Amino acid sequence: RGFGNMDLTVDGDAAEHWASVSNGDVRSALNALELAVLTTKPDAKGRVHITLEIAEQSIQQRAVRMDDNEYYDMLSAFCKSLRGSDSDAALFWFARMVYAGVDPRVPVRRMIAHASEDVGLANPSVLNQCVAAMQALEFNGMPEARLNIAQAIIFICESPKSNSVLMAIEGAMADAEASYQQPVPAHLRDTHYKGAPSLGNGKGYVYPHDLPAHYLKQQYLPDNLKGHVYYRPSEMGAEAKIKKAKETRNSEF
Repeated sequence: RGFGNMDLTVDGDAAEHWASVSNGDVRSALNALELAVLTTKPDAKGRVHITLEIAEQSIQQRAVRMDDNEYYDMLSAFCKSLRGSDSDAALFWFARMVYAGVDPRVPVRRMIAHASEDVGLANPSVLNQCVAAMQALEFNGMPEARLNIAQAIIFICESPKSNSVLMAIEGAMADAEASYQQPVPAHLRDTHYKGAPSLGNGKGYVYPHDLPAHYLKQQYLPDNLKGHVYYRPSEMGAEAKIKKAKETRNSEF
């Protein structure tokens, strides 16, 4: 309102550019506004018109124009770089999106998804790193949080890869849709209400912790899905140990 006595207009894209580049620093935005007004010559009628070009000059950072196709293409390149274990490319596409004005929460949300989709139990710590990066972004904001995000990006890329978690849940979801009417086996049903035993609920169930190995082979799936396997651990990273443990259990029991 400091220029309320002037005939002043500011284009919408100019104001948006200041808001984006100032990154929450109101003083930076106001300084850019003041510099733009004081250095822009009024027209013949005394009007001052601030365009995007003037706004760029006043805050010394060009606006990066990006349409929807470019936005989705860059996000796709970022995701594929994460999956392809190229930390340099992933860092570049993240930086490119941020420079173009993309909310950094968008790529970080994708990172959280990729932590399970493309790494999963091959390196379970990746999920913790990505969630921590999102928390750092919320608590500290940019530009400080770029360090935490970069760390998580590199951790995803340099970790062993496995899509076994993705394949497992997709298989389970498909069978759930096809078998949603299948009853729960009697030995797995709730026994905490009066009359449950008379219905056969819980009959035959064995509490695993009563056994020395805390494990036994027992049917947990509906009858029509008995023996179905959804999770097939890979031999990558920490998942190799899971695979070996599952094979040992299956051979001993």
